Amino acid sequence: MTALTDLTKHLRPGQVYRRRELARWSTAVDRHLQRLLAEGRLEKVAAGLYLAPRKTRFGLAPADPHKLVEAFLGDSRFLIVSPNAYNSLRLGTTQLYNEPVVYNHKRHGRFELDGRWYDFRMRACVPPKLSAEVLLVDLLHNLDRLPEDQSSVLPKALTRARGMNRKRLAKAVKEFGSARAQRLLEPVLEAPHAVAA
Repeated sequence: MTALTDLTKHLRPGQVYRRRELARWSTAVDRHLQRLLAEGRLEKVAAGLYLAPRKTRFGLAPADPHKLVEAFLGDSRFLIVSPNAYNSLRLGTTQLYNEPVVYNHKRHGRFELDGRWYDFRMRACVPPKLSAEVLLVDLLHNLDRLPEDQSSVLPKALTRARGMNRKRLAKAVKEFGSARAQRLLEPVLEAPHAVAA
């Protein structure tokens, strides 16, 4: 078995690999990468990141965003938030966004991965999953970045907050909220008759 064959047997369609991970299975990783790229068995999706293409009936599938971000960070502790998700809160936001935000512990800045831009923001605490409470806290933190009129969205957001589970909302504010989100939600959380869903 050749070294190249040994490397290719580890490739799984749809999986994203770091160069150093591929180097474990190759004695001449750069030469082998060049050959696999030329043959179309790998695609370069960012500096030092490679995708083993997965074919579908519509052509080659793009990399799964979670696999892509995990390989880029070398860490599974992150949360991807598409600002499009704000629309699910039904607060009057209707814009469509093409740049997901990645809250994480390692990187800060905008990076292009597999032809798409991601906004990486470092946070001390990153929730394991996106809940309605976390999404609302994130919206309040990013209120000034929304194209919609803040004076229209804010009252609706605070009304929505009053109908959320108070304990989960308080946890989202404490662990994930910015000073701005904490200040805006403080009256809601301290209100004596907040609704617990």
